[in-house]
Amino acid sequence: YASNTGKGNPRIYYNVIPRNESPDFGQIFVQLQEETPPPVKLALIDELRDKFQNVPGVKINVKNFEQGPPIAAPISLRLNGENLDTLRVVAARVEDMLGKMDGAIYIDNPISSIKTDLQIKINKDKATSLGVPVVEIDKMIRLALTGYNVGTFTNNDGDAYNITVTLPHNKPFADLGILNNLYINNLAGTAVPLSQLANLEFKRTPNTITHYNKDRMTTVSAFVKSGYLASNLNAQIAKDIKNIPFPKGYGYVIAGEVESSQRSFGGMGTIILITIFGLLAVLLLEFGTFRSTLVVLSVIPLGVIGAILILLLTGYPFSFTAVVGLIALMGIEVKNSILLVDFTNQLREEGKDLDTAIQEAGEIRFVPILLTSMTAIGGLIPLAIEENPLYSPLAYVLIGGLITSTLLSRIVTPVLYKLLAPRI
Repeated sequence: YASNTGKGNPRIYYNVIPRNESPDFGQIFVQLQEETPPPVKLALIDELRDKFQNVPGVKINVKNFEQGPPIAAPISLRLNGENLDTLRVVAARVEDMLGKMDGAIYIDNPISSIKTDLQIKINKDKATSLGVPVVEIDKMIRLALTGYNVGTFTNNDGDAYNITVTLPHNKPFADLGILNNLYINNLAGTAVPLSQLANLEFKRTPNTITHYNKDRMTTVSAFVKSGYLASNLNAQIAKDIKNIPFPKGYGYVIAGEVESSQRSFGGMGTIILITIFGLLAVLLLEFGTFRSTLVVLSVIPLGVIGAILILLLTGYPFSFTAVVGLIALMGIEVKNSILLVDFTNQLREEGKDLDTAIQEAGEIRFVPILLTSMTAIGGLIPLAIEENPLYSPLAYVLIGGLITSTLLSRIVTPVLYKLLAPRI
């Protein structure tokens, strides 16, 4: 394990956004042993979440490193509007909505609390009349509250330490009582109390003011409990948020995994169309007829059925890698179907009638097609059972698609060939 105090860890994982320096923030990076199975790891995470959820005075989030694009949280809603007070009300409503949802944890609303600043207004005219430079007032206030660095000390080992001078106080931090008893020397060396030179006021200020595409906004985010899917929660959010009244000029955007998926899948539709038309062109060059091409391509929906079913059984979402596996599945399915249709055409060219050619082709090609599919499935099983969220969905899609296409095509392909028999 490794820890950082006062700032976040460096980019120790490719999709984790490093946290800037902050005095009230720290991170601990824990790496489990390589042989730890995924169920044990998830159980440990749930145990730590339950253990640390009610620690007073601190907010502790236990998160698992997951594959995917660099996003701050899987559930994220960008709320935009100009008035900060109105935006705070809208964000509170969204936060309350997320708090009522099963599966949402670590809900974060950055503008839920208002920061109170101590503002020191210096009376420059009075300070000038009393002979107190403004820079001396600033220096003494810093000395009282945070200390003043006057130099460094280097020991015999070569380690350097800052020497900070501050006013003595009994508490581990400075309070307002120090300012009430603070004196500043004027040019003549006379001590003048700070209360005669400045007024102390408390002022409410927002914690952060962020913008997105030049619009003022805030982000309410949440993470997902074990056993829940972010896609299901985001779908529920899309329904529930319509019941929240948004004032005129205020809106929302569902970001997080939804926005990331839209970016990832934005060009997938074009890629799938190119793949289908590419297969169509190759098959037309191979067979020269639309009928044989349609019979070969009919195997693609059979594999899609198995791919979707196995994703439902394993609980994996329809992710980017699953789509990549689906595209690869098309090529493998078509290869097996080509072997059957092409051999059937060869038997018909040798003079055999339609029914005999279909029967013999199915019998002769059944074992080679079955063995090639089983070989591919056997090679994918180690990737699937590793339960890696990056490539396990891809392996499961190929396995499920190969199983259903291999079995169903033995029935569907001969029947379609009988109905759409090309001319020989």
